[in-house]
Parts: sequence; structure tokens; C-alpha cells
Amino acid sequence: MRASRPAVHPVEALPPAAAQAQEQAQAQDHGEGEGVAHPRGVRMKDPPGAPGTPAGLGLRLTQAFFAAAALAVMASTNDFPSVSAFSYLVAAAILQCLWSISLAFVDIYALLVKRSLRNARAVCIFTIGDGITGTLTLGAACASAGITVLIGNDLNICAENHCASFETATAMAFISWFALAPSCILNFWSMASR
Repeated sequence: MRASRPAVHPVEALPPAAAQAQEQAQAQDHGEGEGVAHPRGVRMKDPPGAPGTPAGLGLRLTQAFFAAAALAVMASTNDFPSVSAFSYLVAAAILQCLWSISLAFVDIYALLVKRSLRNARAVCIFTIGDGITGTLTLGAACASAGITVLIGNDLNICAENHCASFETATAMAFISWFALAPSCILNFWSMASR
């Protein structure tokens, strides 16, 4: 039985200058203007709020600011160590502040060198870190809110405690978590869309 064999013809590779001229000609054919040649492998733009974008940097700085505010307000009271939920809030705020500041530096670097942070490992690390710090911050804020309601409304001993400071620190922790949620969701979306 004779099977037909496909004919294979070798194709010559274009020299680099000719390849670049061909890409520029294709860009002009598609209406992209004079001299605009997009390098191969370029992806679509990052969504606003993703790592390495100005909105992402804004979210990180907001997270760090409100976590630092929660930490400062809670640490300004002298009796927060007596309640474990408040100590937990301080620890979570410290972790959140350190994580957000370190990723803000990464975002600043990416913006300065005009580099995308869509590396699979980097996005995975960002997603896991955001998930862990977000869970800790939300848990600490909820626990502190419960203790604050207990002290203020149920036991009516706000005169002996710093209820306003506790409530302010708890609110700052919630705001920090609300700023963290979009970062976590966008990172998870970037990781899942690969």
C-alpha cells in the first residue's frame, strides 16, 4: 500500500533587519501608525488595581496607611494587651502594614522600569500573601469589633476603658481590609486566567 507523503519545503529565516521591516509594514497595514512595531509576546494591558499599576500602588498605600493607623490608635492605649482580640489586631495590623509596604515598593519598581508583574510565580505569591493577610486582618477586626461591642453596649464599662480608641482602631482595620479585597480578587483573577 502506497501512502502519499507530504512535500516539505524549507523556509528561509529572514535576517533581523528584514523581520523588523516586515513587522513595521504589518503595523502600518493595521493602521497603527508610523514606526510603531509591537514586540512579540506582548499581552493586553493590566487591569487597574493589578500589581505594577498606579491603581495597584494606590491600593497598597491605602492598605498600609489604614493598617498603620489601626496599629497606632490601638497602641496608644495602655490597656490593649489585657484583651487577646486587641493584641491579635495589633499583630495583624503589623503584618498587614509590612506586607503592603513591601508590595508597594515592588509596585514602585515595576512602574519605574515599566515592567509588568504578570509573572506566574509573582502573581501566585501575591495572591497567597494577600489571602493570608486579608484573612488575618478581617478576623482580627471582627474579633475586636465583638469585644468593643461587649465592652460598650453589653457591660457598659466604657468610662473605665478607651472605647473610642478601640472603635477607631477596629474601623481602621476594616477599612484596611476593604482596600485589600480588590487586590486579592485581582491577583486571584490574574492567577486563574492563566
